[in-house]
Amino acid sequence: MTAVETAVDMGTAIGSVPIPSPVLTASGCSAFGRELEPFVDLTAIGAVVTKSVQLRPRSGRPTPRMAETPSGMLNSIGLQGPGIDGLLAEELPWLAERGVRSLVSIAGTRVEDFAELAERLRGVPGVLGLEVNISCPNVESRGEVFACDPVAASDVIAAVRAAADPAHPVYAKLSPDVTDIVSVARAVTDAGADGLSMINTLLGLVIDPDTMRPVLGGITGGLSGPAIRPVALRCVWQVHAALPQVPILGMGGIRTGLDALQFVLAGASAVSVGTAVFNDPSALGRVHEELAAALSARGFASLQDAVGHAHRPVDA
Repeated sequence: MTAVETAVDMGTAIGSVPIPSPVLTASGCSAFGRELEPFVDLTAIGAVVTKSVQLRPRSGRPTPRMAETPSGMLNSIGLQGPGIDGLLAEELPWLAERGVRSLVSIAGTRVEDFAELAERLRGVPGVLGLEVNISCPNVESRGEVFACDPVAASDVIAAVRAAADPAHPVYAKLSPDVTDIVSVARAVTDAGADGLSMINTLLGLVIDPDTMRPVLGGITGGLSGPAIRPVALRCVWQVHAALPQVPILGMGGIRTGLDALQFVLAGASAVSVGTAVFNDPSALGRVHEELAAALSARGFASLQDAVGHAHRPVDA
């Protein structure tokens, strides 16, 4: 712990569960944490947010799956993963044995899938909560993404909250690909979400001018990286203004402590760092230290004092 960290209280919480750092991984960008162990003390960060897990193993979408874009990247992985059985047998025990907190991301194509996953995770050692990836197609509604419909999104969250361990905070991960993100945020919190993860990737497309075809095997993909940060900040700002008591895990293009500070000032009480780890696997520790220094330089005694500070009246 540095002198700056002793001067600024960096503690925060996921729901009602305290964590020592406001910096977490972002789902899908570092698998289940093993890849980062040589570069980051995983017990010192807020938590490892796992890849989204489904009921059954999934091979994912066809290749190519990634494409570089200006100030970002597109990914079309397709939620490849071991399924809940593999997660429970291999990945979560590995994290728990090392004292690493995990926020498990769950995904499904039916409301019942999400509920079953939440139930399977009850009482599992090391799991501090659930992040519900509702940016999945609802097969019972012509493939419409759950997160784009307040009613469908709230149905998922209500089912997860009813099935989940009462000690597990439930965070709904919201999509920016909507007209009114506040209405979705209000619907899922009314349905029982303890907090919100914001934002998921933006849907994008890249075409190769030589082949004159889409670059990604899955045609479209999720845009992440610094290019989406202004959109993510706008979403966090709007939701915090409308629902100031709802905890927000902010994400979208965070590469530095000053980037993270913007999310905190907009209303996030914690942040996830994702795409940045591809070229700097030590980014989580660095962002924590830079954020602590930035808070100290601005006279904040604690992280919590800075949450939503940009919303203060102008004359203040």
